[in-house]
Amino acid sequence: MTMGSNVSLTALSENIGSAIVSLGWSSPTGEGDADVSVLLLDADGKVRSDADFYFYNNPVAADGSVQLLGKEPTGDGSEDRISFDLTAVPADVERIVVAASRYEGARFGELDDLKVTLADAVGESVLRFVIEDAGPVSAIIFGELYRRGEEWKFRAVGQGYESGLAGLATDFGVDIQDDEADIQDDEAESEAAVAEESSAAAPPDAPPQTTLEAVPAPRPPADEEAAPKKRTARPRTAKKRVTPAREPAKSLAENESWKQARLFPVSALKGDRDREMRATSVLLSVMAQVPRFGRRITAPFGAPSGRMETFTEVSLPHGDTPRRPDGVIRVERAGKLWTALVETKTNGNALKSEQVQAYMDIAARRGYEAVITLSNDVALEGSPLVDVKIDRRRKHQVALWHLSWAEVAHQAQMLIRHEGVGNAARTWLLQDLLHYLQHDNSGCHGFQNMGSAWVPVRNGIDDETLCQGDPRALEVVESWERLIRQVCLRLGGELGQKVLPAQRTRRGTDPGARRARLADQLCQEGRLHAELRVEGAPGLLTVSADLRTAKLRTSVEIPAPEHGYPLTWVKRLVRRLSEAPADLHVETLVDGQTGGPRGTLERLRPEPADLLPKDSATRITGFRLSLFKGMGSGRGNAESGFIRSVDDAVQRFHTSVVVHLDAPASGRATAKERTAV
Repeated sequence: MTMGSNVSLTALSENIGSAIVSLGWSSPTGEGDADVSVLLLDADGKVRSDADFYFYNNPVAADGSVQLLGKEPTGDGSEDRISFDLTAVPADVERIVVAASRYEGARFGELDDLKVTLADAVGESVLRFVIEDAGPVSAIIFGELYRRGEEWKFRAVGQGYESGLAGLATDFGVDIQDDEADIQDDEAESEAAVAEESSAAAPPDAPPQTTLEAVPAPRPPADEEAAPKKRTARPRTAKKRVTPAREPAKSLAENESWKQARLFPVSALKGDRDREMRATSVLLSVMAQVPRFGRRITAPFGAPSGRMETFTEVSLPHGDTPRRPDGVIRVERAGKLWTALVETKTNGNALKSEQVQAYMDIAARRGYEAVITLSNDVALEGSPLVDVKIDRRRKHQVALWHLSWAEVAHQAQMLIRHEGVGNAARTWLLQDLLHYLQHDNSGCHGFQNMGSAWVPVRNGIDDETLCQGDPRALEVVESWERLIRQVCLRLGGELGQKVLPAQRTRRGTDPGARRARLADQLCQEGRLHAELRVEGAPGLLTVSADLRTAKLRTSVEIPAPEHGYPLTWVKRLVRRLSEAPADLHVETLVDGQTGGPRGTLERLRPEPADLLPKDSATRITGFRLSLFKGMGSGRGNAESGFIRSVDDAVQRFHTSVVVHLDAPASGRATAKERTAV
């Protein structure tokens, strides 16, 4: 859509009784963010009362017509999702305004890829509107839903407000309170209430809550101002309360051998069946008790936002013998149920096709929406873990989804360490879940085996007997891709940033053909190669495993500055790397040549000028920084295994090298500059 255009929703989809509106953006620095808000307006273009103003401290309408679902990571940034039940919107509401605002002087012109998308009730995206060159505004109306007779339409707006959220809210009839003393009194009462609730719910050793400074909140209507000053719950435009990570309190244990009591013990687990039952029950119970975590797990599978209940060991009829899926997830929203069956595997146990097929058939007959498989394996695009037959003649179709235990741990880690859940007791639950998943006896460690083809392929490369087209090479390439996806999850969980595999292929390329080409390259060159896009890093982080020399290489290429002198560049680079390992290899990249001067950081520290080409006319395009490490020989995840060595190499390179480098420039070209280019 273009700015000012409008479209009828019924013309786009038949399933438009409810909709998901997503506001997205990306930040060049990795730190930019914004908060969404929704206003319900009457025929006069004003809110009926301040209760029609929805934002992060007032996220849900009592009638279910509006619900802010929170932020979700995407491939190129993040998006804030809002659920609308258009059938539940009150009849006197004519328009629904969808907006976003920034705080602390930040402007939307500092963000990239501002866009709004709308998906119908079945999750199918039906429209998209991109805002170009937002400029120095701190609030923007992305779009609005409005009635025309019996149907709803969407208008692409893109209107900015330099006066921020306060100016936007005032325009639509939300009164803004200016009495600073009253603001502070109200905020103090709110903090006290939150502290009392958290202290009552949290365990004795739970970390204290932290409340950030508030900004003005909506003022009550005039008729309420005359009444006695009785504080009531109402929306506040305060900054979000989260539970930041704290240093653990000093232990009261008499000696270090004492083990802390755990909500989810693992010591009694004996066999695979015990592990599967315990892991399923632990995960599903925490999903139900920590709504934000449960929502983060189920949203990618098309589940709505609503009241969630989870069950284990449910018996369901199937022919002569009833079936017992490991778990069931049910979400209720507006009187409708979304149901998914869960099949769990731990350790290296593989999913069984006939078992998953039976659950797909049961789900189809009973009108359930999905079957979710959960194991240590990682699903790849175009390469399903289990083969199932889907009867297209059935009116009701069931979706099959896969989830890795590494993805579960990643989501828990992100909420605990970086985003918070706003409640100390829920944080404690997530921490115990993460401790359980990471315990050696839980069997929930993620991808940890390169497969039976790993050793034959390594031997074939070593003695030069591996031929192109060998199916074992393709199996190793698929295992490598699974490993890289898991490395991204673990590094992203540690950093609280997006880390994604970067694949330099044309859009629409068949994944199977791409892997076949990589398998042929493995047979020819004896190397596995991958690139990781780390948010805030100056370039792609490259991982290369040379199976001939048994060495791992982690590297990053950084561009040369646009201004200044080459000698100044290399001196500054060496200073930036003062705490990097002495064996770091630094190579100068020059225009039109395969390689320039290079050396270890230990040798270059006293003589940075050794990085300059002998010919002063040679143009320097950048620098490549590399670390080398011995490659594990085993195919598993043991200390001497290949998987552990790759994970350790990436972690070491990022923490000792990448963190010391400058982030990419945050400047963004204007539309006029882009047109000129």
